[in-house]
Amino acid sequence: MRAAVLTAFGSPLTVGEVPDVEAGGGEVVVEVLATCVFPYAGEVFGGKRNYPLEPPVVPGAGCVGRIARIGRDATKLRAGDLVLCDLTVRARDDAHTPDITLQGWSSRGEGGLRLSRQWHDGSFAEFTRLPTENVYPLPASAAEDPARWATLGVYAIPYGGLLAGGLAAGETLLISGATGNLGGRAVAVGLAMGAGRVVAPGRNRAVLDRLADRFGPRVCPVGLTGEEDADRAAMSAAAGGPVDVVLDLLPPGAPSAVTRVAAMTVREYGRVVLMGGVGMLGGDDFALPYPWIMRNSITVRGQWMYPRTANTGIIRLAGSGTLDLGAERITRFGLDEVNEAVGHAAAHAGPFTSTVLMPAGTGRGSR
Repeated sequence: MRAAVLTAFGSPLTVGEVPDVEAGGGEVVVEVLATCVFPYAGEVFGGKRNYPLEPPVVPGAGCVGRIARIGRDATKLRAGDLVLCDLTVRARDDAHTPDITLQGWSSRGEGGLRLSRQWHDGSFAEFTRLPTENVYPLPASAAEDPARWATLGVYAIPYGGLLAGGLAAGETLLISGATGNLGGRAVAVGLAMGAGRVVAPGRNRAVLDRLADRFGPRVCPVGLTGEEDADRAAMSAAAGGPVDVVLDLLPPGAPSAVTRVAAMTVREYGRVVLMGGVGMLGGDDFALPYPWIMRNSITVRGQWMYPRTANTGIIRLAGSGTLDLGAERITRFGLDEVNEAVGHAAAHAGPFTSTVLMPAGTGRGSR
């Protein structure tokens, strides 16, 4: 089969023949129809993010595909099924605190690194091998545009954060980092889950305006100035009342003060979920005042990725039309264009803008 291989950090991906993959017990092989190229993929492949990938490796984070081969222990999945493939692989020998690897992308700790050596290669290939529990059936309508449904793997990340925060219908949600790739989609998911109001702070006025135009009065954009007191007051005023949940999705380069200011808009007994990359590249520590947390009974929770149930949940939201994938601006690339796709993703990193690699197809197109 053909695949794109990262042979060394800092080198372009090389497309060529690699050994075919086979399905053993508890495994499936999926023909990759569409896989998203993340905007920061070039930083990962260049070594800037210092991800614990071990070249040579076929990178790629999740996909939409068709089951080609399946282990004998599967009872419901069949060859030919159209599925969403979750890159979040969890070790099977500790249900309480499983080691995790993001297949073809990253891992957590020494146990996660060992796990990644078993589930080494990702989705930038004609076929990929996954644990059986990491594939989720899609509705038949998804076959009309697999690239659009492949974006669900991105939507699932903020969905996991909102599940962790216990967002309930009618509540007010604040998305810190709302103008980013994940943050914009968090706005869409929060509304699909029934948020009564979503406060969307950011510095990019054009993106804020687009969010307001697309989603209407339930979205309240706030232009940030960098002045902490003024920004906190503006976000609180936009909420028009108590903020129930704050979800932070700011990238590694963002200053910790921006996350802190947003977090401290939450009401007494409110919930703050941290999912972004603040502090990963150094900088000041994220410091919330102990007395404020204690006296206001604030829940602060970190969340990396999402639980398994988030996959079926996000599929249902999209399948019902509650989460509209139609507004995604998608540019498609063939496998031989993978390095062009990586560059394109970095240059087009806004919300609802997706770069999708289609290993089974050829040529470039936008829609």
